[in-house]
Amino acid sequence: MKKETLAAHNIRFLFWAELFGSVRFIQPVLTLFYFARGLDESSILIVMMFFSIGVLAGEIPTGVFADRYGAKQAFLVGALLALLSHSLLFIAFEPWVFFLSSFLTGFAATFFSGADEALIYESLKLSGEEGFMDKAMGQISSAKFIVSIVAVIVGALLAKDLTEPQFRLLILLSIFFMLIQIVLLLFIKNPPNQGGFAQPMMKQITEGLRAIRHTPQVLWMFINISLVFIPATAIFEKFDQKLMVDAGLPVYWIGVVYAIAALIGFSASRSIGWMTERINRVSLLFLTGMLATGSLFVVALFDTYLWVVLGVLLVLKLVSAIRYPVYSQLSNDVIPSNVRATTISLLSILDSGFELIIFTTVSGIALAGFTPMFLACAGIALVGTLIPIKVQD
Repeated sequence: MKKETLAAHNIRFLFWAELFGSVRFIQPVLTLFYFARGLDESSILIVMMFFSIGVLAGEIPTGVFADRYGAKQAFLVGALLALLSHSLLFIAFEPWVFFLSSFLTGFAATFFSGADEALIYESLKLSGEEGFMDKAMGQISSAKFIVSIVAVIVGALLAKDLTEPQFRLLILLSIFFMLIQIVLLLFIKNPPNQGGFAQPMMKQITEGLRAIRHTPQVLWMFINISLVFIPATAIFEKFDQKLMVDAGLPVYWIGVVYAIAALIGFSASRSIGWMTERINRVSLLFLTGMLATGSLFVVALFDTYLWVVLGVLLVLKLVSAIRYPVYSQLSNDVIPSNVRATTISLLSILDSGFELIIFTTVSGIALAGFTPMFLACAGIALVGTLIPIKVQD
């Protein structure tokens, strides 16, 4: 990609904003934190459901907000809400506080959902580099893997005894880094053709729905991505800590495992361009989908073996690092510029709907143990993988 362009500027600052905004020192012990504060497996899945409800509530208004006022303004509002939601963990001793925090986290995420892709794609178009969208998104998403390499090790070490003062310290450290993210977002520049959509809100939503109807391949592609992501990433990552500890891994080693996984994710994200030069993007999505399905099936049958749990964790981190940037390139190639953020937000509503259905179903199955729960997850991922993806000629 060219240097000294608007795209290069925005990619650089969005990378650093993503890096600091992704710092969650409590992440390597988050599930253990939930249990320490009185939640059980079913309650944890309900926490995830409230995240999805927050996303569902926020997707349309925040997508409209981004198309009207620009991505920069959307990012700033989202970052402030994320700061508030994470601060609530200080006082989260009752389930309803966890639910509220999760709802606000989901709502905050929608200010970035779609707006980040719209910002980068429109910036790249100005310099004729829209074909590098997957590479750009891979670079930006690699930020969270860099953070994880350090944050998960530090977090696991600082919370090795799982005491209340240790949990509070981790939350406070994350808040400090989230404040740095807000400062970095001030340097983002909206492309001239982004923002300023002046039509009524319903007109804007109608335009987004029309874009989806005219390009149904985007819809099927999105369903494929969602049905693999939800069980292979959203659900598995909520229970991998307990799986590792139950299989015999000491708590202070969790950070090291996450750091290795983050290094794999970082390398994969930075190698998206290299991969797509050698493997067709559609084939890459199919291969990674089958890899996710197989991994969930294996961990369902052998969840008591530590080496199996560790292997599956690393494989699923690789899969998640590859699939989103590739999907981002394929979908943004066919979404209209004027309602790009709105269209992506409308698609994300479908994702939230799937999450609510899947989380509700799996929360009931989870009462019977990890084996039936992950078998169900493997089946869902297989259905998603087998949904055909067609690209526009």
